[in-house]
Amino acid sequence: MARKFTLVLLLALGAPLAAPAAAHAQKLVYVVRHAERADEPKRDQQDPSLSAAGEARAARLRDMLANADVKAIYVTEFKRTQETAAPLAARVHLKPETMPLSTDAFTAALKSRHANDVVLIVAHSSTIPAIVKALTGHAVQVGDDDYTNLFVVVPATQTVSTIRY
Repeated sequence: MARKFTLVLLLALGAPLAAPAAAHAQKLVYVVRHAERADEPKRDQQDPSLSAAGEARAARLRDMLANADVKAIYVTEFKRTQETAAPLAARVHLKPETMPLSTDAFTAALKSRHANDVVLIVAHSSTIPAIVKALTGHAVQVGDDDYTNLFVVVPATQTVSTIRY
């Protein structure tokens, strides 16, 4: 698993070197769905916290990205995205910012505010496809019961890779 992640990470980080110098986008964007909800499978709470499995997944995300030079973390207004990002945010001493509801406004702000940064976005199965499409032009799907995908996006080359974690 670590070798596979390292290979994908090296490929993703090396891709911007082949991009034209005029490209104006982030160095690298990690896009992940929030971890498992505490109210699964009923989904009977409006703003649930993470389950024990979700807390463990958030800790794995922290461990995976702790040395990735993340400079900004974006979450939604919901606890589950904030709690997914919290372990990494604490480790790298960043305060997560709440992203706007408009994908277009968010990705435009992301490109201007973090043009040369590594960024983590913690979102939802319903919003990740639009975010990845806006950054790369590529379509991705996230199932309602899938919490395992970490999308590695290189906006400068419009590439996206998926790591299961």
